[in-house]
Amino acid sequence: MEGHIKNAASSSTSILCIGLGWFPKTPGGLERYIYELTQKLAANQDQVELCGVGLPETEPNLPIKLTNLASPSSPILERLWSIRTNFQKTRTQKPDVINLHFALYSFPILDLLPKGVPVTFNFHGPWAFESQEEVQDRKLSVLIKAKLIEKTTYNRCDRFIVLSKAFGNILHKQYQIPWNKIHIIPGGVDITQFQPNLSPALARTKLGWSQDRPILFTARRLVNRVGLDKLLDALAIIKPRIPDVMLAIAGRGPLQATLQQQATELGLHHHVKFLGFIPDELLPVAYQAADLSIMPSQSFEGFGLAIVESLACGTPVVCTPVGGMPEILEPFSPDLITSSTEVAAIAETLEQVLQKKVLAPSPEACRQYAVTNFNWDKIAQDVRQVLLA
Repeated sequence: MEGHIKNAASSSTSILCIGLGWFPKTPGGLERYIYELTQKLAANQDQVELCGVGLPETEPNLPIKLTNLASPSSPILERLWSIRTNFQKTRTQKPDVINLHFALYSFPILDLLPKGVPVTFNFHGPWAFESQEEVQDRKLSVLIKAKLIEKTTYNRCDRFIVLSKAFGNILHKQYQIPWNKIHIIPGGVDITQFQPNLSPALARTKLGWSQDRPILFTARRLVNRVGLDKLLDALAIIKPRIPDVMLAIAGRGPLQATLQQQATELGLHHHVKFLGFIPDELLPVAYQAADLSIMPSQSFEGFGLAIVESLACGTPVVCTPVGGMPEILEPFSPDLITSSTEVAAIAETLEQVLQKKVLAPSPEACRQYAVTNFNWDKIAQDVRQVLLA
């Protein structure tokens, strides 16, 4: 295996990636990660092919080759069969390295992957257990996902990349992957797109937000694990002492109506804005318009991309002590990590920061920390080193 790619680090390398959807159409954290990583690898002169579901047939000026394997709207068994047959049809050359990102879409093609080519799996989270929490999967369904699909996929892989030590622990304990196969590399942020290039006043003007209220911002999928219900309860606690506080929530999801009802019942209709989906180009504007970002996650937060996006825009972030999020903030601003995931702890930290009883880092310090540690150029090179190891 070492001989197969011994010169790859010094020359163009052929990298085959098996992903999920296409980020501009399906704006999830995993899709964004793959989108950024593959393009950064291609910028390094590597030949990158991305296979996935629902990928565009043609995308002008893209430095990577896209191969669509199935339609995301097709029934699951039909989709998996399509992935297998289309993957088989489109193979023309043997890659130097293979990079898998999603067990379900990797599973149908495991036996078709060329022998002798090293396979790295980017573990973005315990898929089976996450789905159990969000959609109350039956026990049998979780067992099939975890023991059959995930475990079989991981057994085919030579090494693994995780976004945090927290997810490394899950991979090691729940899936019995030895630590000597696990590499911890955090996620990255596009420091050109996410940068402090507007004054807060101008950012608020662009979004039509109030100029004279303290504003909290969170960009989240509206699902159980992200803790927005706890955040609304915390807002109700601090409102009597910070009566003009405002919370802007960007994102869509199945809990939207429930959360809107909760906000109404808590008397927060003048204090919460549900923004729905925010286009990618407006996200940096929203971060810059806020005094503070907030990540109140309750479980399964392997990294916390929104934290580094906010920091890159110069806006400090409060987060709960969940998953990989504390690993981002602990070396930089540990006082902004709440003492627990409970409502009272979230309320206490938010109130202390907004009332300046806890000093938040400056915009310049936030930006510098993000650029130094999470610049995609650096992260992609770290990933590449593991792929070629």
